[in-house]
Amino acid sequence: MPHFQPKNPDYRAIAIATFEQQRAMKTLGISIARLEPGEVDLAMDYSADLTQQHGFIHAGIITAGLDNACGIAAFTLMPAGAGILTVEFKTNLLVPARGERFAFRATVVKPGRTLTVCEARAYGVHDGVETLIATMSGTLMALPAREGAATDGAYVPA
Repeated sequence: MPHFQPKNPDYRAIAIATFEQQRAMKTLGISIARLEPGEVDLAMDYSADLTQQHGFIHAGIITAGLDNACGIAAFTLMPAGAGILTVEFKTNLLVPARGERFAFRATVVKPGRTLTVCEARAYGVHDGVETLIATMSGTLMALPAREGAATDGAYVPA
C-alpha cells in the first residue's frame, strides 16, 4: 500500500472537524475509528432503525458509510482550505449486511490535484469475525475555497 504525505500538516484535525460537521454521520451513528494520510476506518454499531424489511442494514446506509470513508480518506490529502465532494461511485453489495458492528475502510488509490480515486470495503462484525459485505470504487473532487461561499451547507449561487 502506498504511503502518502498530506499536503496540509493539520490534516488530522481538519478531517476530524469536517467529519464531525456531518449531521448524517451522527444520525447513522458512524464514527472515525482510525485516520492516517490517505486512509480511514469508520465504525457503526447495529441499529434496528437502519434496517430494511428483512432485518439487514439497508444498502443505502452501507453505501453512505462507504462514500463517507472514501471522502475522508481523500480529504486527508487535500491542501489547506479545500473542500471535498463525491463525483461518482460504484458499489458492489456482496452479502446481506448483518452484524453487531460495521466497519467502513477506505484508501486512496490515486490522489490528484482535482480528482482523487479511492477504494473502500464494508465489513459486518459478529462475534469478532469480520465478513466482507460490500465494496466501493469512488472518485472525489477537491473544491478550492471560494470567497463568500457558505460553510453551513446553505445554497450559494455560483
